[in-house]
Amino acid sequence: MNPKLKKRRILSHTLLMFNSIAPDLINMKKIIASFTSLLMLASVLSAAPKKDIVDTAVEAGIFKTLVAAVKAAGLVDTLKGEGPFTVFAPTDEAFAKLPKGTVATLLKPENKQKLVDILTYHVVPGKVKAKKAAKLDSAKTVNGSEITIKPSGKTLMINKSKVIKADIKTSNGIIHVIDAVLLPAPKKVDGNTNHIIKQAIHKGVPMFNSGHHAQAAILYMKAGKDVLGQCSSSACPAASKTIRTALHKATAEHCPASQAWIMRRAFDHILASSN
Repeated sequence: MNPKLKKRRILSHTLLMFNSIAPDLINMKKIIASFTSLLMLASVLSAAPKKDIVDTAVEAGIFKTLVAAVKAAGLVDTLKGEGPFTVFAPTDEAFAKLPKGTVATLLKPENKQKLVDILTYHVVPGKVKAKKAAKLDSAKTVNGSEITIKPSGKTLMINKSKVIKADIKTSNGIIHVIDAVLLPAPKKVDGNTNHIIKQAIHKGVPMFNSGHHAQAAILYMKAGKDVLGQCSSSACPAASKTIRTALHKATAEHCPASQAWIMRRAFDHILASSN
């Protein structure tokens, strides 16, 4: 065969073979590109959880009591907010360790503020991972009180509670699972309460003695409301109850002198109790 003709036939066969496999090569490139994109998307999704703290707790199935308490306290919107928050979340078993009837009592509407105080004692502002927490001695909670933090082997102790699972990521913070409910220490009557009362008595006594009973009554009742404004029922229950009772009686009384005496006796009782 003519060498030139043979060369042309070989070249022609080569072109036909390339044209037949070219579409497969192109498709393979598309498949590889698509697969790579899916891997990248999966990586992004795993790095950025979609569920917030509340939804994560609900999905876990071991925080039913905690979720019920959060709803009763009206804190759902807060914990679904932007945050970020670090939540030390007691399991259902942790709540079961409390004295019988405690949870049912806390869930009652009249105990809402006490429930809020307890739940916010489990929340620390910001994202605090276990590794960072291990370097701290304490942390200030949303409640305003501090929790103690102490490394214990491979885990952490939060007050007397143990972290049994750490660093659960959510879209607005971190959850650390704990085996006992954190209870804030009861606060004594704040020093500011005594200051408010003493100031009111200091101004009210000469006012009352000079015959200005109505002004004295108004002064004392305002002081009572100021005390309630800075001293919640859970923070200082005895003082709060005394003031509320006195205000209720004084409001129902029409005689200014009697109103003033009702409040004054309540003030004296609180001061005597704090000594």
